[in-house]
This record gives sequence, structure tokens and C-alpha cells, in this order.
Amino acid sequence: MKNGFEDRLSKLKLEQEKLFTKMNEHTQEDNGLYTRYQNPVLTAAHIPLNWRYDFDFNSNPYLMQRFGINAVLNAGAIKWQGKYLLMARVEGVDRKSFFAIAESPNGIDNFRFWDYPILMPETEFPDTNIYDIRLVEHEDGWIYGLFCTERKKTGVPESDQSSAVAQCGIARTKDLLNWERLNDLLTPSAQQRNVVLHPEFVEGKYAFYTRPQDGFIDAGGGIGFGLADDITNAIIKEEVLVDKKIYHTVYELKNGLGPAPIKTTQGWMHMAHGVRNTAAGLRYVLYLFMTDLKDLTKVTHKPAGYFMAPEGIERVGDVSNVLFCNGWIKNEDGTIHIYYASSDTRMHVATTTVDQLVDYLINNPEDGLRSAASVTTITGIIEKNKEHQPLNG
Repeated sequence: MKNGFEDRLSKLKLEQEKLFTKMNEHTQEDNGLYTRYQNPVLTAAHIPLNWRYDFDFNSNPYLMQRFGINAVLNAGAIKWQGKYLLMARVEGVDRKSFFAIAESPNGIDNFRFWDYPILMPETEFPDTNIYDIRLVEHEDGWIYGLFCTERKKTGVPESDQSSAVAQCGIARTKDLLNWERLNDLLTPSAQQRNVVLHPEFVEGKYAFYTRPQDGFIDAGGGIGFGLADDITNAIIKEEVLVDKKIYHTVYELKNGLGPAPIKTTQGWMHMAHGVRNTAAGLRYVLYLFMTDLKDLTKVTHKPAGYFMAPEGIERVGDVSNVLFCNGWIKNEDGTIHIYYASSDTRMHVATTTVDQLVDYLINNPEDGLRSAASVTTITGIIEKNKEHQPLNG
């Protein structure tokens, strides 16, 4: 029996090493905006074997998983000491999420998790669940992680085991190994999700993009913005709506900011997720908008519709028909790696450039909010193309 144990363990290690070293080729699609890649960059299968299996034959003779992993998703991203790091949300089969960092030399493939997951310090009110971290290198010299902390709602009947409260947890680090937990963010809203820290001071204060929530599920009016004097005890007294929900759009039900914005000469580039309801359930897509360099609450450009939506296998998973992004990396040469999760199951990468995204933001038409307006936009493109007919062979 022990020979079978050793054979199975060897096979598991061999298969995982093949997964780690598999080259990730780009797809053949070309929309002039971004390039997808064929394989996910992180999945549950990427979790180290020694996190999941007890390798001792005496205590685990069947070599079964002792800690099952359901999904790897919604990763914050940062380039650190020349490496591409994803701080992923890892969800066990017990439904609890935790953070773990995976590293790649090129940001496209060969991602491997660090030796241990992150043991995030707790506040005096322990988190039941933590997830969806945004990593931000702030000009104050710290790397901050802002994430959703979920706790059971108090004051409800014992029979109610689903009511929850979501707030923004804040932690900071200098090395991505040792984390200092700060007080949770306080805002005028009852609950918060998808909170993002702006990478620069605004009027000498810490600036936050928020997502006011009326309840654990029901979102407020859209993406908000607020300032706090002190991040160790961050309190926002006023939230200003920056990007509102709008009827019959891809963000009519709710929307939230993704990663921290990227600064360009034209303005701050933002990626967000938009949600609408369908007969098949909620559909999550990604969209872009740009805000003024000085007035961060002023949206200057916002192309109509989605920037990226789930396609093919991306539409299938634990929670289907979902794309979610809370991490992207701008490289020194102007290229951008966009890390997105599909259907709450796995992580992918797409590549583009600052120039391509700025072109898209500035030159793609905005939403006219009516069917007739869409036809008018298309007609304008048709008429313009009459002046630029391609030459026949």
C-alpha cells in the first residue's frame, strides 16, 4: 500500500510541476485594445500540495486532501523587486477566504505561491471572512491592502444565519510578508465593499474610492469618493458620488472600482465592474472611465458599455457569467498587465498599453442612453468611413 502512496504522491508533484511551467500563449483574437491569454494564470490546482495534503503515510495512508481548495480568484497585483505578484483570494471548501501571494518572473505564466499564506492580523472584532484585496503603493512609503471584511450581523434572530455586515479592512506592510492591521474604515454608509485607496495624497489627506451599501447585497448610488485625515484611524465624513448607476446600462444594478487608478498625462484611468440582472442571473463585466487629474470626482471620459466581458470558459464556474478585476500593473515601458477573475473560480491575464487605453477612453463614444442615440453614433461612423474607403486589390 505504501508503494501506491509514493506513486500517487510522485504523480501529483509531476502534474503540478507541468502546470507551473506550462507556457501561456496569447489568443488569436485582436480587438486592437487588449490581448487575452489561453490559460488561466492561477487556479485551485496551483495551490501548493503541502497546503492540501498530509504527506505522512501513517496519518494519511490514502493520501487524501486534508484541506480542500474551491477557488483562486480576485487578486490584488503589484510589481515588487522585479517580480509580478498576485495577492489572491483563496477560498477553501469550507467557504472561508484568505490571502496568499503568487509570484511570476514575467506576469504571464510560471506563477508559484510563496511558502505560506498570509496570516492577516485581526481587529478586536475578528473577521469571519476576508477577501478581494486591493494593493496600493502609496506616496507615504507604505504598501496598503484594502479588503472586504465580513462579519455576522448582530441583533438578528438565531434562525437567521445569513445576514452579514461588510466593511473595509485596512492593513499595511513594507515587505508583503509582515502586515500591520489598522482600524477598519468608517464612513457614513451602513456597509462598504470595493474600497480603493488613491495612491497619492489629496489636499494632504488620504483619498478613498468607496462603494456605499444600504445592506450586504444592496448597493447604494454608485462609486463614491471621500477623504480621511489619518489612515491609522480612517474616518470619512462625506462621500461624493463619482460614477453613478444608470438605468439600462451594464452598471445599472451596482458598480464598484477595481484596482487603484493609473495616472496618465490625460487623467486618471479607472477600471470598474458593472453589474446588471438577467433572466440567467447577475452578469458582471468590466468597464473603464477617466477622471480629471486635479478633481478626482470629475469624470472626463467614459466609453459606452463594457471594456471586457466573460467569454467561453470564463462564463462557467462557481458563480457563472462574472468578470472581476482588482489588480493591474503598469510597467516601465507603458505596457499593462490586467489580472481578472472569471466566474469566481480562476485568475487570468490580459495585456495592453497605456496608449491603447487612453485612445479608447478619449475616442470611443459615450453612452447616449437611448436606442436612437446608438443608431446615430453608428451612422456617424458609417458616414465618416465613406471618406476613407479601403483601396480594392
